[in-house]
Amino acid sequence: MTEKKKQKGKPPKKQFNFYWIYVTVGVLLIALNLFNYSSGAQKVTWDRFVNEMLKEQEVSRLVVVNNELKVEIFLSAEALKSDKYKDLKKGTFSDATGPQFYLTIGSVDQFSRDLNRVQEDLPESAQVNPEYDQRKNWTGEIISWVLPIVIMIGLWVFIMRRMSGGAGGGPGGQLFNIGKSKATLFDKEKNVKVSFNDVAGLDEAKVEIQEIVEFLKNPKKYTELGAKIPKGALLVGPPGTGKTLLAKAVAGEAQVPFFSLSGSDFVEMFVGVGASRVRDLFKQAKEKAPAIIFIDEIDAIGRARGKGAAQGSNDERENTLNQLLTEMDGFGSNSGIIILAATNRAEILDRALLRPGRFDRQISVDLPELNERKQIFKVHVKPLKIDNTVDIEFLSKQTPGFSGADIANICNEAALIAARKDKKAIDQQDFLDAIDRVIGGLEKKNKIITSEEKKVIAFHEAGHASVSWLVKYANPLVKVTIVPRGRSLGAAWYLPEERQITNTEQLIDEMCAALGGRAAEEIIFGKISTGALSDLEKITKQAYAMVSIYGLNSKIGNISFYDSTGQSEYSFSKPYSEKTGQTIDEEVSKLVEAAYIRTKDILIKHKAELTQLAELLLEKEVIFKEDVERIFGKRPAEFDAEREEKKLLEQTISDNEKAKAIALSAENSDQKKLTEPTEEEISEEKNS
Repeated sequence: MTEKKKQKGKPPKKQFNFYWIYVTVGVLLIALNLFNYSSGAQKVTWDRFVNEMLKEQEVSRLVVVNNELKVEIFLSAEALKSDKYKDLKKGTFSDATGPQFYLTIGSVDQFSRDLNRVQEDLPESAQVNPEYDQRKNWTGEIISWVLPIVIMIGLWVFIMRRMSGGAGGGPGGQLFNIGKSKATLFDKEKNVKVSFNDVAGLDEAKVEIQEIVEFLKNPKKYTELGAKIPKGALLVGPPGTGKTLLAKAVAGEAQVPFFSLSGSDFVEMFVGVGASRVRDLFKQAKEKAPAIIFIDEIDAIGRARGKGAAQGSNDERENTLNQLLTEMDGFGSNSGIIILAATNRAEILDRALLRPGRFDRQISVDLPELNERKQIFKVHVKPLKIDNTVDIEFLSKQTPGFSGADIANICNEAALIAARKDKKAIDQQDFLDAIDRVIGGLEKKNKIITSEEKKVIAFHEAGHASVSWLVKYANPLVKVTIVPRGRSLGAAWYLPEERQITNTEQLIDEMCAALGGRAAEEIIFGKISTGALSDLEKITKQAYAMVSIYGLNSKIGNISFYDSTGQSEYSFSKPYSEKTGQTIDEEVSKLVEAAYIRTKDILIKHKAELTQLAELLLEKEVIFKEDVERIFGKRPAEFDAEREEKKLLEQTISDNEKAKAIALSAENSDQKKLTEPTEEEISEEKNS
């Protein structure tokens, strides 16, 4: 015990970095390359050699190195003892063994002629005959062969280390560990602090996930009844809905080893690496069982097989998927291992991956509803400094269709906007500006727009607002603006109703509201512009969906050409004939034109109100629901709602009155029964 405690108290040893080996080898090679036998000798000029050494009879030997075009100068022992050469270093090649100096020459023949010319005036005893030496620089030749090979090997090792996870030293980081799993392990020493309390909404998904966590904590509760926990759970939902966050909460709650990695971590350019990493991942998980494996974005390797036939049968991704299928439900036992995976493209996954025994459960993580958005807002505003004006419920109603990631982005943008305005706290308007910023983009108040263009934009947006106000089933209007934002020059903001099904009347009213901008341009100016591009794109898609997908057209009938399996993405042919396609095009055109004619009729009847609304928009640039209501009055939908409420109230009153009348009549009859004599009393009176 004490030894273990001492070991725990010791600081972790620093991991040896292999790059020091490369640096050491490189320095040695450079040193060897620079080293030569005359490294201790000093270089002299021709004049000093002749006047101070040769003529003074101090030279004992001259060695001409042919290959290096260098002359090594050896001084005599008497010369070395003089004070003239006392600065020569001892213990190197500069001592009596020599050479002490060297001279560089242009060519051997020229040096011989110059030396003979200089030594003509010298006595024969003082003349020095040069020696010629053919040397080979073995060090240089070896380095010239070895150094390029070493550089190539070092470069290859560096690239391999980078491709297999970098030089961090983790699993898969070394050259020969390229087939090792790159999963990050979270255990007791490296715990995740996210819990289910940090995950707002997703109540149904959390129930199923918590059951898996509970099984790992208390398996006896289930096994006593003969139950088996699902081997795998697949989290399916749009991006930003909290799938990965839910997996982090499982890691924080489970208190068991948790292996986390992405589907792309299996993919590698080398054959067999993906399958090897799958094997190693499950091997590590078995050693630490019970354990959880989480694969994020599993569609990277789980795509249906057979779609890439052009790539050949030996596809690396398919090999990886085959190995994953084998590990999840093969002959080997994987007891105690639970696999979680997340994707937003479940329709493209291989069927073998989704069958029971592999991913037994598909947990839907949908976009949050109103109450869930309220919970998400409460989580994300906790670290923010907000004031009393912020209404969480109102913000939740203003953000239909927003994911958890969108709401987090809104809260962050609100804080940035408040800081930009030097506020001490974030108020309601900052959140509304953040919603506009996320949906429409940044305001571009400095964008150059002519007065004529601005007028067209104002009537265009006023047309949207007018039609959406006057038709019954269009989404309720929030505000209208002609301030450029993002790519749009103006916008009408609506509050979509959160309905699960939509009927034909509602779809047509939405199409009319979208066509209101172009219709207003034609009615007021007598010509149309390109400003309705996004509107036309929206209604065209919606009209084709009504006719060919939802079966809302009488001529096409109750037929849908929608393919929920996603197989139609890979086919180049349409699921209907050319004649049917022509009929669909004709019906879509009729549907859109009928909606446009209806829209024009509505705006012509209310042309004065349309003009008044557009002028108010030109004046203020931003108008709200109250301004539209002041011009047009209440919406038809609100009238119907009031009428229905009035009918319900009258019906309730009449029902109450009827109930009171029935109760009163019953009470009177009871009283009558009490006052009238019974038959026994009458008979007794007769007998008396």
